Amino acid sequence: MQVPSAPHDAYAALRIPAFRRFLLGGQIVRIGTSGQSLAIGWEMYSRTDEPLALGLVGLVQAIPMLVLTLPAGYLADIFDRRKLMIASMLLASATSLGLAAFSYFEGSIAIMYALLFLDSCALRLGWPARSALLPLLVPHDTFENAIKWRTSLGQISQMVGPAVGGFVIAWSLPAAYVISALSTVMFIFVLLSISVSEGTRAVPGRMLRQVAEGVSFVWRKKVLLAAISLDLFGVLLGGAVYLLPIFARDIINLTGTGLSPEQALGWLRAAPAAGALVMALTLAHAPAFRRAGRTMLLAVAGFGVATIVFGFSRNLWLSMAMLALTGALDNISVVIRQTLVQLSTPNQMRGRVSAVNAMFISSSNELGGFESGAVAHFFGPVFSVVSGGIGTLAIVLAWTGLFPSLRKVGRLADTAAEPDTTFATAPPGEVEGRAWQPALAAGEGDTDPDQA
Repeated sequence: MQVPSAPHDAYAALRIPAFRRFLLGGQIVRIGTSGQSLAIGWEMYSRTDEPLALGLVGLVQAIPMLVLTLPAGYLADIFDRRKLMIASMLLASATSLGLAAFSYFEGSIAIMYALLFLDSCALRLGWPARSALLPLLVPHDTFENAIKWRTSLGQISQMVGPAVGGFVIAWSLPAAYVISALSTVMFIFVLLSISVSEGTRAVPGRMLRQVAEGVSFVWRKKVLLAAISLDLFGVLLGGAVYLLPIFARDIINLTGTGLSPEQALGWLRAAPAAGALVMALTLAHAPAFRRAGRTMLLAVAGFGVATIVFGFSRNLWLSMAMLALTGALDNISVVIRQTLVQLSTPNQMRGRVSAVNAMFISSSNELGGFESGAVAHFFGPVFSVVSGGIGTLAIVLAWTGLFPSLRKVGRLADTAAEPDTTFATAPPGEVEGRAWQPALAAGEGDTDPDQA
């Protein structure tokens, strides 16, 4: 007789206190940094009137991602991940305050680029640790649900940040940088309230050799290579977001909307997050993906089509709808990729593998911005966006043939590496039951906060 499966619990991850705190802190940072991102793009384009200036914003952020992400992944596997994140947030707060000062006094643009470079360096230090810490807060069979809720609330903050940021920068550009600094400081206090038993760490050794092990792991595991590289090229070619200041000021017709170009920019930047939020909430309440690989390929193809339509649009509402659609489809791809990366990787390698994932995906965001700005400089912003969408469709067709293992991925939980129960504080046999209590905050259990 077949035992009936347990009913789907859409709120399983949210029932874990440490995960809720971690989630809240992350959203605070997202709101602050998205407002800063809006401000820096608007300020550089307003002060230079050059599309290439927007491309350079992407370039100076991409260089630290390419150079520092893999070493940061190594550090996340051998050191305390929470402390690395705190150091990262402190440095980011300082650079945001520096940007605020130079914006207020209309200081050197070159120095502002340098501060943006340092800000990206700070964030690179902590990103792999932040990503690798998440699987230790929830059991592996709840991890997909945790990713869905993180993306759901993340999209709320990504929607609120730019929408509010548009009004903030219309009032005061420096204020957007100050708000970003305050958000990272608040996240530090959240991290200090959480204690995590990190389980097995990698043995310190030659950094280059251990970093190479992370790259080699992804290269050998073709399904991970396929998922990461598909998102890489999709984001690299579909970098329309970096050109939104141009579309808001010079291309989209705002007559009759009652919006200033700055406010329209805020709404345009918020549109992808709004679409992603709707999709993320839908996914959080839906059962697990049954054919995750095929779903990811279709989502990235749809992203390319929506990007093409946005490039041709001159209507604000159609443009916002297409950006919202790109956000919704990208959310599907993000959930599948992040779940694959974390569940398919042993705990002692998650920092390095997360770093490989972050280096390719995050740097492709910034390099995609540089590519879009450079193409817009020579051929115009519309050509830049439309050609990027066409290129995304071509990549999907190529990957469908090159990586059959990705097409065949079914349930994501079935891709998990051997279960890692080192984060559990309950005795063996109780890990899957109600006695399991991971990552208790100081004062809630027996976990030693000094070991976090």
